[in-house]
Amino acid sequence: MIVANTPGVQVVKTAITTVPIVFTTGSDPVMLGLVASLNRPGGNVTGVTTLNVEVAPKRLELARELVPTATIIAVLVNPTNPNTETELRGLQAAARTLGLQLHILNASTERDFDMVFTSLHQLRAGALVISGTDTFLISRSEQLAALTIRHAVPAIFQFREFAAAGGMMSYGGRFADAYHMVGVYAGRILKGEKPADLPVQQATKVELIINMKTAKALGLTVPLTLLGRADEVIE
Repeated sequence: MIVANTPGVQVVKTAITTVPIVFTTGSDPVMLGLVASLNRPGGNVTGVTTLNVEVAPKRLELARELVPTATIIAVLVNPTNPNTETELRGLQAAARTLGLQLHILNASTERDFDMVFTSLHQLRAGALVISGTDTFLISRSEQLAALTIRHAVPAIFQFREFAAAGGMMSYGGRFADAYHMVGVYAGRILKGEKPADLPVQQATKVELIINMKTAKALGLTVPLTLLGRADEVIE
């Protein structure tokens, strides 16, 4: 059996059609071509979806709530990720509703980060929303948190690890929840069940984490309405 996340699972699925595959993804697995449907996956693949793409517009709303005077907000994405286009459509629609200018910044290697943060200052962006669907960016949560502090940029990302490392906020699902569900499915398959008979599950819990130490360092006053909705406040 193989356990993989996106985008790697898309390559694995194309190459392997008989070995059971269990995935975790923040995108629509039907749209990605991983399964025929959520209830009846078919084939040798099933897995777990997390609320990543769906909550990207909410991260933009939270960034605006944190910095209500912002008229320009930047979003950092990996242009090579197949999920990026879908995520950006939702963000651009939300930006129009909020009356914000949304600027897209790209990074697919660590060498791109210097240019990204230089561009942020040139744009006078009030906040930064980081894509929550890309493995490259997720794996560099701590590095990105350090860069947002160094460049005094209020930023929001998907996972708690970002806020715990000093990033301003995180909003989204938890790695642990998704991978626990993946582990349960892996166990069931190893005991003889077939992926085709196991519906794709969705990890629906999301949490808002706010780092007050970073807010103070950035000179930001976090609205009480935002603090009241936080699942965790890091002092």
